[in-house]
Amino acid sequence: MSLTPPDPTTGPPGAAVRQLSLFGAEVAEPSVADLAGLLAGPGEVVRMGGTARLSIVVDAAWRVHALVRELARRGLAAAWEPTADQRHTVRTSYASTLAPLAVAWLRGDVQCPPARFHLDGRRLRLWLMAAGTADPSGFRFGLGGHEAGWEPVGAALAAVGLPGILLDPAAGGPAYRITGRRRLARLAELVGDPPPTVPGTHWPARDP
Repeated sequence: MSLTPPDPTTGPPGAAVRQLSLFGAEVAEPSVADLAGLLAGPGEVVRMGGTARLSIVVDAAWRVHALVRELARRGLAAAWEPTADQRHTVRTSYASTLAPLAVAWLRGDVQCPPARFHLDGRRLRLWLMAAGTADPSGFRFGLGGHEAGWEPVGAALAAVGLPGILLDPAAGGPAYRITGRRRLARLAELVGDPPPTVPGTHWPARDP
């Protein structure tokens, strides 16, 4: 299946030039290190010899298209398949370029953010594509199942001006909820414009 949507980082001719955030998604070129944003959420990485593979389960087809495209921009081939619960698994091939990510995030069988883990616009953008959901009070960012990683991820959110509320599974989590006009404006500034395939309500507006 060919997935070649247009580049969301370019605008129409004559579009106004915006001032870019120092940590925004549009500042630097994509890199494999950006995929730490997926691991901050429900993404998983496994090692095999000197290679590694990343996978993530998502709940909508638009997320599949967006993620496959972003993985390709980072030189990674990816495939997807439906799950039994009507979701979709996006999975890369094993690649040596993913090995440093696996080394940093895996402690035996436990996946946890490395020391000095940080978030920026490109990492947040990928996390939002994979597991970000709008709700009446803001945006929820889904987390993985390893509780040891939740606190450092929350600290990384706070460090970029997005302190969140940790939601347990009974409240629709595990997830961090970002609320407040200023924080949502900050989120929109960091993640940039939405991918072409994303429904409008699933992406923070530049002027919420």
